[in-house]
Amino acid sequence: MELRCEGCAGCCVDWRPLAPEAAGSDRTDRRPPLDDAYDLVPLTRDEVAGFLDDGLGDVLVPRLFAPAEGDAAVGIDGVEVAAAGDRPVFAVGLRKPPKSVAPIDADGHRWLDACVFLDPTTLQCRIHGGARYPRTCSTYPVHGLELDAETECERVEAAGGGDRLLDDAVPDDTPPLPFGPHAAGATVFAYPDPDDLDGVIDRLRGDRLTPDDRARFVGAAVGSSPGSLSVDRDRMAEARARARDADSWAGRAIRAWSERAAGDGDPVGLDPDDRERLVRELEDDAGAPETPGWE
Repeated sequence: MELRCEGCAGCCVDWRPLAPEAAGSDRTDRRPPLDDAYDLVPLTRDEVAGFLDDGLGDVLVPRLFAPAEGDAAVGIDGVEVAAAGDRPVFAVGLRKPPKSVAPIDADGHRWLDACVFLDPTTLQCRIHGGARYPRTCSTYPVHGLELDAETECERVEAAGGGDRLLDDAVPDDTPPLPFGPHAAGATVFAYPDPDDLDGVIDRLRGDRLTPDDRARFVGAAVGSSPGSLSVDRDRMAEARARARDADSWAGRAIRAWSERAAGDGDPVGLDPDDRERLVRELEDDAGAPETPGWE
């Protein structure tokens, strides 16, 4: 598969404010998420544990779902949540704070939600190709093509962003979809204590999750075992504590970007030197890995 990614970041940024008629949804599951994050990357249990081991537990966020027809459900905050028995099921992804970016050859920088690891200057992933680079990202947009679903590459092309999907052949070694029967305990988890979640759905929908909210789900994911929705309580408690105490460069950058941002899609209003200085201050000087630049 061959892609042209330079100047794009369509799969890393919520670009709906730029072209609402072209942007869409690349979700591959029939259960609608309860949050509004665009193209949230579902992580495997081992990937969640790896971020936690690296002190990056504060970049992780849960995703819960509305039940599909025939699903079990549990009520939390007056909302029906897809469940396994009486336990809400969830996935874990990477947070998307607002950043100063100009993706898809946009005319000027805008405040758009972007992956925590996207460098706003180069529009490259800071962990691309590394040990923590998610499988979902490394295989994108293969699963969309497998399902004959429109990909972000094609949406960007339709929005006038140039040729992006240069070869749409699906590789033979494509891993399975993140959601399905095989996903239990691997990318889909079950929270064992639904009575502890009062207020969480309201905060999830309002993009107001607390560090403890996020840590609860990270702990349950790490306490899970692939092939099962059971949770090891000791492993869950230890992982929850580490996630709650995480204070990484990326978590601090999320807070700093969020404090500075205006409304979704609003112009940033800084000259190029000030924008670059801001990125250096919030990310590079704080410990963010460098990106190699485009060849």
